[in-house]
Amino acid sequence: MITSITQDGVNTVSHLIQLSVAPVFLLAGVAGLLNVFTGRLSRIIDKVEKLDASAEHENNEDRRLSLTLRMQNINYAISLCTMTGLLIALVIVTMFLSSMFEFNGSIFIATLFIFAMVSLISSLVLFQKEIFFTTSFIKKKKASLKK
Repeated sequence: MITSITQDGVNTVSHLIQLSVAPVFLLAGVAGLLNVFTGRLSRIIDKVEKLDASAEHENNEDRRLSLTLRMQNINYAISLCTMTGLLIALVIVTMFLSSMFEFNGSIFIATLFIFAMVSLISSLVLFQKEIFFTTSFIKKKKASLKK
């Protein structure tokens, strides 16, 4: 049986779409971060492969350790950033479901959003830590070359 859509129904859906625009933009930002993180991971992997192909394995232990730490950090950052995207998507789905099935999902939505922000903050902290590893290794390398 086909029923006509009432003006109230259209207004409700329109309002829900308006409310979901901000989380959708946040998803786009998270996608951009994931692109940056995976690009850095790819460069780290390339450096590890180049290091493995070189003949001087003994002299490269410090470099390998630094790259391994960087790889671990960026992997965790990618995981947390992905978790952020999933949580934000759940926020959007819960908003629509709470309206469709007429239940109060505000506490659940707020909790999901808080966890999404904690996950995003954690991923950015790990990304900053990865950058710190990079710059500290470069500073050490420059210091050792001056000696």
